Amino acid sequence: MQGLKVLILMFDVSLFLRQNLARVWASASEKLTSLEIGYISSVTVIELFSSNMGSHQPPNPIQPSILPGILKLCLSVNYITDAMVATISKGLIFLTHLDLRDAPFVEPRITFDLTNAGLQQINQLGRLKHLSLIRSQEFIICYFRRVNDLGLLLMADKCANMESICLGGFCRVTDTGIKTLLHSCSRLYKLKVTHGTQLSDLVFHDISATSLTLTHVSLRWCKLLTNHAVLSLTSNRELKVLDLRDCRSLGDEALRAIGVLLKLKILLVDGSDITDAGLSYLRPTVINSLYALSLRGCKRLTDKCITILFDGCGKLELRDLDLSNLPNLSDNGVLQLAKSRIPFLDLRMRQCPLIGDTSIMALASMMTDDAGWHESGLRLLDLYNCGGITPLAFRWLKKPYFPRLKWLGVTGSVNRDMVDALARSRPFLYVACDGEELGPDPCDMSDGLYTHDYDEVDEFEQWLLEGDINTDDEEMDDAENVEELIM
Repeated sequence: MQGLKVLILMFDVSLFLRQNLARVWASASEKLTSLEIGYISSVTVIELFSSNMGSHQPPNPIQPSILPGILKLCLSVNYITDAMVATISKGLIFLTHLDLRDAPFVEPRITFDLTNAGLQQINQLGRLKHLSLIRSQEFIICYFRRVNDLGLLLMADKCANMESICLGGFCRVTDTGIKTLLHSCSRLYKLKVTHGTQLSDLVFHDISATSLTLTHVSLRWCKLLTNHAVLSLTSNRELKVLDLRDCRSLGDEALRAIGVLLKLKILLVDGSDITDAGLSYLRPTVINSLYALSLRGCKRLTDKCITILFDGCGKLELRDLDLSNLPNLSDNGVLQLAKSRIPFLDLRMRQCPLIGDTSIMALASMMTDDAGWHESGLRLLDLYNCGGITPLAFRWLKKPYFPRLKWLGVTGSVNRDMVDALARSRPFLYVACDGEELGPDPCDMSDGLYTHDYDEVDEFEQWLLEGDINTDDEEMDDAENVEELIM
């Protein structure tokens, strides 16, 4: 592995015997600067990095002599603990990027948890630019219950160079703690807080008095926030990514405030209390710049939201649209969407009880400004648990329709034989029928200029090479009928 600078091990390294793991480090290049591990226990992390801290440490058979050069460390562990973060901070003195995530199976005891004392150990030399500490609730509802505002106050003294901070599961941290970071980190451009149960509108009350230029803000599951918080936050006119998912008290006035953000690329307002009329605040300015928009679970929206957003909008940059879990969205709304001729890449409409076969026919027949009929650019289509879809719709999921489709979500119980047959006939297509989420989270790719990690092989090109694009007369007749509806 000579010359290796980045090492990513996306598996449970605990499955390796200790000596095997030691050989991995021994064979790694001295130029290694970035290490990412899919899962490793916190105890093993301590053993790995403690040998960097000097001869006073107990002997350890694993000697990662090259690891002091690490600049970026991303780990998923069982528990984020004081001992682990202290070892990392003391052993990796050149670290600039630290990303730690845990997902406990049981509520951790104090010796297996992060406390204010541990938080104070992070970034002692002040070199960190990116810090992410996330407690996932994948298995149980669990928080960093031993960290409060004092922990952030102690850490903030060393955070002058911090550019990105992501905190998840800090249920005892209040407005005071987050405001301390905002006022201490003058270079901060990215702020992410999830499950911020104590955050209120006051957290951004005086943000305009800071010199911050925030471009990425995510405040997911911060349910005390209201329209007033968004109004204060949008004083940062450089915002490009705004994730307000599951902030259920937000309404149309929040959209009015967002309407001034001319550089916004990603807007996620899942589960908010917005209405069709409120979406008009995104026109004619914000909608022109957006790449991804999620309205999932905004239950007051109807078919009118499609017309308000897209009617006569001209050419848009929008490529990722999520209209899932909208009980009042019907086939009529999807017909209006097809008329918009927007060349979507990802379209999610799962859990919409009024969407049926007509929607699939309309999307299959949709023409865009970038391609002609039978050349839909959709790469992802999620229709899981849509109430009106019958086996008839599967005729429109076969060749030559949706030629570039790579991910498809449907309900397997509609007709499992047809689902399996579709998967066999289209080997380039991943068919999901158990309700799993498809594709990347837009916020997870927001630093990568909104690119998609699709396979290089394109099914449409393969069809052309094989000369295997045929459509029977009955389907052509149906397509012409649907095409008339969307013209």
